[in-house]
Amino acid sequence: MAKYRFDQIAINSTEKKKPVEEDRFTYLGLEHLDSGSLKVTRFGSEVAPIGEKLVMHKGDVLFGKRRAYQKKVAIAPFDGIFSAHGMVLRPKEDVIDKDFFPLFISSDYFLDAAIKISVGSLSPTINWRDLKELEFELPDMDTQRKLAEVLWSINDTMEAYKKLISATDELVKSQFIEMFGKRDGAIYCTLEECCVSVTGGSTPSMKHEEYYGGEVPFIKSGDVKADYVSSGALWLTQRALDETTAKYVPAGTVVVVTRSGILKHDLPVAITSNPVVINQDLKAFEPKPEFSPQYIAWAIRSREDELLSKTRVMTVDNIESKDLYEIPVMIASREDQEQFAAFVRQSDKSKYNASQAMRLSIQNKATVKGWLIV
Repeated sequence: MAKYRFDQIAINSTEKKKPVEEDRFTYLGLEHLDSGSLKVTRFGSEVAPIGEKLVMHKGDVLFGKRRAYQKKVAIAPFDGIFSAHGMVLRPKEDVIDKDFFPLFISSDYFLDAAIKISVGSLSPTINWRDLKELEFELPDMDTQRKLAEVLWSINDTMEAYKKLISATDELVKSQFIEMFGKRDGAIYCTLEECCVSVTGGSTPSMKHEEYYGGEVPFIKSGDVKADYVSSGALWLTQRALDETTAKYVPAGTVVVVTRSGILKHDLPVAITSNPVVINQDLKAFEPKPEFSPQYIAWAIRSREDELLSKTRVMTVDNIESKDLYEIPVMIASREDQEQFAAFVRQSDKSKYNASQAMRLSIQNKATVKGWLIV
C-alpha cells in the first residue's frame, strides 16, 4: 500500500455564500448529520441561516470538523449549503476511488487520526492546515473498488436494520396511544405526580482528576442511545459522590435527555438497568409503585412530537421542565400496564435480533476495513 498526505487524497472546497431565503430549504447543519450514518434524513431550517455557509454539491462528502469526536460524516444528497463548522470534501480520483472515498472518510482509521489533531477545549475543531499534513495508507485502485462494493453492501444492510428498529418503536408508540390515549371518563395525573421523585443531574468538575476513573457509572446525553442504559463513556469515583452534588438514581428510573442538539429531531428516553449518576442534561423520573417504568417511559415518548415542538434554543436545544412535568398520564390498572409491558418486551426481542444482526454487519465492515488499513 502507498502512503499519501491527506491533501493528495482530498480536495477541501472552501467556496462560501451568504444564505438567502430559499437556501433554508437546502441547508444542512451538523445537527442534521447522524454519527455512524452516511445518509442524510433531515435537512432545512425554519429561517435562512445566519452567516456565511459552505457551498455543497450532490455527492460531496460532508465532515463535521467541530466536535469531530462525534464522528459525523455524510454524503450531500443535493446541491445546497453546509455548516461552516464542517468541511466539504471531494476525492482526488487519481489516488482514491470516488465510491471508496466516503467510506474512507467515515472509517475509524481516518477519524481517529483527525480527532487527535483537534484544537480547543469547549468545542474542539480540526484545522485544514493540520489535517492536510496527515498521512494515510491506501491500497491500489482495483482493491479500493472491490472493497467499496463490499462495504456499500454491508452499509445498505445496516440502514435496513435501522429502519426496522425505528418502525418497531413507532408500532409500540401507536399501541400505547391506542391503549392509554385521551379517553372520556379516564382519570389522569401529571407525570410529576406519577413519580416518587424527579431529579436533575450534575457533572463533577473535571479539574479534579480524582473524581474520574472509578466504578460509578456516569450517564451523559450522548449515552442514552437505547431503551435501557447501564453505563456511559465516563466513570466516577466514590469521592466524587462524597464531595459534590452528584448522586445515584436507582435502577428502574426513567431518564430523559432535556438538553442536547439532538432534540431537534429525537427525544432520547431510557430506563436505568442499575443505579447510575446522571449529568445536568438529563432528568430522572422514579415511578411510584403503581406505575411501571415501561409505562412511564412510553407516556413520555408518546408526547415526543409535542415536546420537541416546544424546545427552546439556548446554547443548545432545551426542553422546559414544566412542559415535561405536566404531561398527562392516564391512571391505568397494573393489569393493563403489564399487558402493555408484555407487548414492549416482545418488541424488544425483535429490536434485539435486529441489533444483533446490525452488530454483525458492523463487525464484518470493521473486519474488511481492518484488512484494508492497519
